[in-house]
Amino acid sequence: MASHRRPKQPSRTRVTVLTTAAAAAVALSSQAANAAPSEKPSKDEVKSKVDKLYEEAEQATEKYNGAKEKQEKLQKEISTIQDNVARGQEEVNELRDGLGSMASAQYRSGGIDPSLQLFLSADPEDYLDKASTLDQLSSQQVESLKKIQEKQRELAQQRSEASNKLKDLASTRTELGKKKKEVQGKLGEAQRLLNSLTAAEKAALAAEEERASRSSADRVDLGNAATGSGRAMAAFQAAQSKIGTPYVYGASGPSSFDCSGLTSWAFAQAGVSIPRISQAQANAGTRIYSQSDLKVGDLVIFYGDLHHVGFYAGNGQVLHAPRTGTVVRYESINNMPYQFGVRI
Repeated sequence: MASHRRPKQPSRTRVTVLTTAAAAAVALSSQAANAAPSEKPSKDEVKSKVDKLYEEAEQATEKYNGAKEKQEKLQKEISTIQDNVARGQEEVNELRDGLGSMASAQYRSGGIDPSLQLFLSADPEDYLDKASTLDQLSSQQVESLKKIQEKQRELAQQRSEASNKLKDLASTRTELGKKKKEVQGKLGEAQRLLNSLTAAEKAALAAEEERASRSSADRVDLGNAATGSGRAMAAFQAAQSKIGTPYVYGASGPSSFDCSGLTSWAFAQAGVSIPRISQAQANAGTRIYSQSDLKVGDLVIFYGDLHHVGFYAGNGQVLHAPRTGTVVRYESINNMPYQFGVRI
């Protein structure tokens, strides 16, 4: 007769052990998959990412330059106002001294006019509003009082203006600090990417940049393009004298430049003052939209937000300070998205 015994069930302990082992195996498999090294980016991929970061850094640099320019302008305006206030206060003091001399003379001759005595101990603004007292003053005293009143009103307005500008200056300094950190962050990220390359890859990239700069300086063909005005050509020639000078963000010469630092410095050498940042330089003259109409010495504006600028050099070439890690050099105008030229 066949046996119908039920098969022996595994113990709870054995089930727990098996389950734990299976879970551990799954976990180890998952960790192994996650721990699998990701594919290292190629030299060209790193260069592409670094170039993008440098472009973003330049965008931030122009905003940094704008904040810096605003800060310098505000500081000059505040200094001028403070000087005016100091001179104005001296004038008020002299006028008061003059009235004091009148009071002294009246006292020596028998007593001070009550109305003048009242003025010397009260606010002339309030005093002059009381028209009835004017009849008791000489025309000379009335004139002095009016001058003091006008000067005090002017001083109050200037002090208010200085106060507002000081607040604006504080916020501008804060913005300047933020933009500086943004630029440094982009450059730091780019450097970390470059540091991930092997020594051979770094050497290859450096050699590429060296060839580009050397080719720019030695073998570029500028053709026979029409030239701009005398001052535009003087600025262009000043920029040419700086070929090989390193790019440094926020720099405006003479030993290093960023893009708009080079163009503003070059025009200054020609005796022409133009704005410091590229977006403002875009509005500094007549816009030239067709590349075929460009003349040597025209400014050339790139990118939709107008954050890069250089000089048109002729034959489809621009002379500019490209980005961190490069030097002032010639490049094809087609290397960047052309927007328009500006004829100063």
